[in-house]
Amino acid sequence: MTDSCLTTAAFCICSALIAVLLRQYSREQSVLAELAACAGILTASLMFISPLLTSIRDLFSCAGISDSYLTVIFKAAAVSVITEITCELCRDCGEHSIAAAAEIWGRGMLILLAMPLVRAMIERITDIL
Repeated sequence: MTDSCLTTAAFCICSALIAVLLRQYSREQSVLAELAACAGILTASLMFISPLLTSIRDLFSCAGISDSYLTVIFKAAAVSVITEITCELCRDCGEHSIAAAAEIWGRGMLILLAMPLVRAMIERITDIL
């Protein structure tokens, strides 16, 4: 596990250096290098997520919590990661207003994703009362 962390850190640092060097000559190529690095890192992280998902599913099933709630949590995590990467790439390009709009969109999506959980919570509260 530590080896993969060091490998990922080295890849990130090398990718950042390449992006900085490319930025001097062509901002477009720098952004493309950043996107490629992000895609590579996210693809590599998918290999480590699978055992984690299995462990979390087991915990939720032991606790008697529905898988639908787990799905909402993972979707919210995915939206958060995608939004964060998008905002940082926009900021790197100097587009702060687009980054702000992407953040607002991400927050809105999280609220939308949370609505079934809020509805279920309100139903349980009204059943208790």
